[in-house]
Amino acid sequence: MSVAPYDRARPAETVAGFLASAAIFVSLAGVAYRPLRLIPLAIVLALVAAAIGGRHARLATLAVYLGAACFALGLAAAVITSNPLW
Repeated sequence: MSVAPYDRARPAETVAGFLASAAIFVSLAGVAYRPLRLIPLAIVLALVAAAIGGRHARLATLAVYLGAACFALGLAAAVITSNPLW
């Protein structure tokens, strides 16, 4: 009998997954709170997670695109409702 080898995730891949998840959360929170204060930080987190790559590369790519979409949506919502950007 043969058994498929178990590939353990490197610690950097685990950190990349957590960074991508945090970037998604901060991006979505930035739409509701203050977009210019939170969303650029989320985009930086997502880009770092994408640079690490590994097992969570698709999640990091989603975080980058979601951060860009939330940036545009958050700025538009803040301007339309006359809320502060900072």
